[in-house]
Amino acid sequence: MGLKGQAALVGAAQYKPEKYSSAPRMFHLEQVADLAIQALDDAGLSLADVDGLITVGPQFHEAGMFVPAMAGEYLGVRLNFAEVVDLGGASSVGMVWRAAAAIELGMCDTVVCVIPARMAPTAPHDDHIAEVMKASRYGGHSTRFGAPEAEMDLPYGHMAQNTGYAMIAQRYAAVHGYDAAALARIAVDQRFNACHNPQAMFYGQPITVEDVLASRMVAEPLRMLEIVMPVAGGAAVVVTRADKARSCNHRAVKVIGCAEHVQTKSPTYAADMLATPIGPASRRAFAMSAYKPADMHMAQIYDCYTITVVLSLEDAGFCAKGEGMKFLREHDFTFKGNFPMNTHGGQLSFGQTGSAGGMTQVIEALHQIQGRAGERQLARHDLAYVSGTGGVMSEQGALILQGA
Repeated sequence: MGLKGQAALVGAAQYKPEKYSSAPRMFHLEQVADLAIQALDDAGLSLADVDGLITVGPQFHEAGMFVPAMAGEYLGVRLNFAEVVDLGGASSVGMVWRAAAAIELGMCDTVVCVIPARMAPTAPHDDHIAEVMKASRYGGHSTRFGAPEAEMDLPYGHMAQNTGYAMIAQRYAAVHGYDAAALARIAVDQRFNACHNPQAMFYGQPITVEDVLASRMVAEPLRMLEIVMPVAGGAAVVVTRADKARSCNHRAVKVIGCAEHVQTKSPTYAADMLATPIGPASRRAFAMSAYKPADMHMAQIYDCYTITVVLSLEDAGFCAKGEGMKFLREHDFTFKGNFPMNTHGGQLSFGQTGSAGGMTQVIEALHQIQGRAGERQLARHDLAYVSGTGGVMSEQGALILQGA
C-alpha cells in the first residue's frame, strides 16, 4: 500500500529570502500567481495544465476561508483537487505527498503547491492578519479563550519557539549528554553550503565552531547561531503525472515514499519529548519506498534549531537513539562531505521563509536530483530524504524522492 511513483515533482520557484520590512509587497493572490507561473515555466507547463492547487492557511491577506476557490478563480483554472494544509513547517512535505496521492488516485493531473510570503498588517482594520501576527509572537500558540496553551503554557512563560526547543535540548542533555561543539558543526557545515548558494541569506558569510559557541545565549542551551533567522520569502513546486513528467524540461523526481505524524500541540503534553513524530513518519515513508536510511544520497532535514536536526537524524534511523552527538562528530555535512545535508544551507543559513521555509528543503532535493544545484551539485544524487517540522516537534512529515 502507498505511493507507486506515478507522480513526480517537475518544477519549482522561490523568492530569494530577504529581511522583513514595511515596504509594500504583492498581495498573497498576486504572489500565488507569480510563483505558480514561475514554477510552471520551470517545468515547461502552463496554467492550462493545472487542475489541482494546494496552499497554506491561515495566513492569506485576502480571505480566511474558501482560499483555494479564490486562488483558483484568480488564476483562471478549474480545479479537480483543492486543499489547504495547516501543518506549520511540515506543510510543504504535506503538500507534496497530498498532491502525489491525488494524482495517483486519478483525481487530477497537475498540482501546484504554493506558499506565499507572510505579510504584516496593511491597515488597522485588517483583523485577520493582525491575529496571525499576534499568534506568531507567541510561537504559534493560540491566545484565544479556551485554548489549552492560553491557560496552561503562556502564563508560565512557555511561549514562542525558543523555550520549547530549549526545553527539549535540556531534556536531551539530561538523558544522553550534550556536546555543544558537535551541535555547532551543523550550523558551520550548513553555512559552508550556503556560501556556495548565491540565493542564501548568509551567502559569503562563513562561520566557525568558535563563532557559534561565542554567539549570544538565547534560551539555554541554544545560542543565536543555532536558531533560524525568520525572513520573508515564498515558494512553489509543481507535481504532475509521471507519464506527463517525461515531456517536461528537467528530470522528473518521483515521490516514492511519504508519511506524517501529529503528536501534540505543545511539548507540555508530550509523553516523551525525545520521541519525536519524525520517527513513525520516517519509518512508514522508508517502508513505502522500499529503501533504507543508509541508501539515501542526501538528507534535506528541517533545521529550525540544531537540536531539531539531531533528533530527526536519530528518530529517522540515520543513527541510533542517543548517538546523535557521536554521529555529528564523525560526519561532514557539507556538499563535499560523507553525509550531505541541507546542501542549500538549510534554514539556519538559507533563511527560514515563514511557512515556506520547509519548501526550501523540498526544492533543494528537487534541484540536486535534477542535477541543477550548481557548484554544490552532488556526484550521487538519485535518492533524497526530506523532512518537515511544524510547531515544537509537534507535527512532522517525511518524503522519499527518487530521480526517474
